[in-house]
Amino acid sequence: MKSSSSLFPSVSAAVDMATPTASNSSSWGQLVGSSVRAAVVVMLVTGIAYPLLTTGVAQALFPQAANGSLIVLDGQILGSALIGQQFEAASYFHSRPSATLGPDPAQQGASMASPYNAAASGASNQGSTHQDLAETVARRVTQYRMDNGMAAGAAVPVDAVTASASGLDPHISLANAALQLPRVARERSLTHERVQQLLSQSTEQRTLYLLGEPRVNVLQLNLALDALHQPAVSAGAAKE
Repeated sequence: MKSSSSLFPSVSAAVDMATPTASNSSSWGQLVGSSVRAAVVVMLVTGIAYPLLTTGVAQALFPQAANGSLIVLDGQILGSALIGQQFEAASYFHSRPSATLGPDPAQQGASMASPYNAAASGASNQGSTHQDLAETVARRVTQYRMDNGMAAGAAVPVDAVTASASGLDPHISLANAALQLPRVARERSLTHERVQQLLSQSTEQRTLYLLGEPRVNVLQLNLALDALHQPAVSAGAAKE
């Protein structure tokens, strides 16, 4: 009687191929070992060496920017030159609107307006035909004209009534600042020339003299105004 292996040669060959051998086990061991070593090297380079190198270079060459471009006065951190703040008093230049949100303490899981919330940077994501956006912009236009003594049909700078994509823009355009200048000068009993001088000092030019447009950092400009001690109101008191 013939053996089962001779009766079913193909089955026997398949079983023999599926049976692990010492050479196969050695190959798998080498493959796993090389994979682990490669993963460790990549982790050390990209997870430790590279972050340490970039952090060290940033701290050595650009310490102010690397630490958040913080604005410090008398040992107190007043904010960052990169993040806008809200000013509503008539004696201050007003920032660009912000559409960032924050948690609503009155309702769990709900959100509410939280201007310049750096923890929730973003825009409203409302399109140009969105009814809520149209109503919001119209309301801002009316308020801007009222605040700055403008005629009903006077043009309003777009950055004065729309939020930036990040919701944290610390700058306003020169056109926006120029329209607010008379109000600030009047409220602080300063000449237009004196406020214009501070405005010019706070103006940032195009990046690399090519990118973007000249703009004004609102927080730095308002702090420069406060440094004149007219009136005796701190920038912190005007923020919300």
